[in-house]
Amino acid sequence: MKKVLVTGGAGYIGSVLVRLLLNNGFKVRVLDNLTYGGESLTECLNDPEFDFIKGDIRNITDIEKAILGVDYVVHFAAIVGDPACAKQPILANEVNLEATKKLYVLSNKQGVRKFIFASTCSNYGRMKDPEAFVNELSELNPISIYAETKVAVEKYLLSQDRNNNCKPTCLRFSTVYGLSPRLRFDLTVNEFTREIAMGRELIVFGEQFWRPYCHVLDLSRAVLSVLNANEEKVGFEVFNVGDTNENYQKQMIVNEILKQLPDGKVKYIQRTEDPRDYRVNFEKIKNQLNFKITYKVSDGISQIKKILTDGFLNNPYDSKYKNT
Repeated sequence: MKKVLVTGGAGYIGSVLVRLLLNNGFKVRVLDNLTYGGESLTECLNDPEFDFIKGDIRNITDIEKAILGVDYVVHFAAIVGDPACAKQPILANEVNLEATKKLYVLSNKQGVRKFIFASTCSNYGRMKDPEAFVNELSELNPISIYAETKVAVEKYLLSQDRNNNCKPTCLRFSTVYGLSPRLRFDLTVNEFTREIAMGRELIVFGEQFWRPYCHVLDLSRAVLSVLNANEEKVGFEVFNVGDTNENYQKQMIVNEILKQLPDGKVKYIQRTEDPRDYRVNFEKIKNQLNFKITYKVSDGISQIKKILTDGFLNNPYDSKYKNT
């Protein structure tokens, strides 16, 4: 059995990935500082193939302990999202960039074979041609501290010696949505659905801006695809993760929600200054890894609608459901 270290494994995507890996015959170790608590992983402690280390990704001792005996590293631990990084820029640089470099160096030294880095399609920033689609070879244009740190890590990883034991793969994730043991409502699809399902007026800024969206389980499945692939197929490669048909403007997201919640109240506020506006092509991961999504935005809306209208959550506005 191969052993995988998932940093940030108690998080929104990490806690979904951990279960997927366990269900697919991997041993899993998580390194996490539990900033948002560990409830998302408590039941995983019942599994003999799971172990947990509470630690800080910036701490070399914690890293050395976590990567001992590990075959693969999946690196999620980060200050996630533009608002959180803007709030704590120094910490964002320490965690997202400097700590990642340390983790890679020590992983390579310890004989880790694959290093999967969770990057973001936010790296594309704003498209020069609003009618075009960007792909892995397109120019990167990060316009936030969050994206700047992700671009810097990508450059660092892809510049490493190709003879290294540890082969990096960078996955540029679409904007995520869907159900997770560590649920978040500070994500577009989840938040918009919550507001309308709870009978509130949804206020949308800049309804014309494009972005790709992908379900949290499908993003996790993409990681699994890389872990299962031959090293020469994925080593020193960058993959956008999502589906070309799942690019949406904000107004299109709202329209999908209103198909399921037709009485929703929505107010649009014009905004032209949001620089994040990009449509992404996902043919590379489809062709090279035969990766296909299993959920569409409409499915995610249906899931979020159900847990809210059926009363799964006592307080969907609890601060624990967001990163800032």
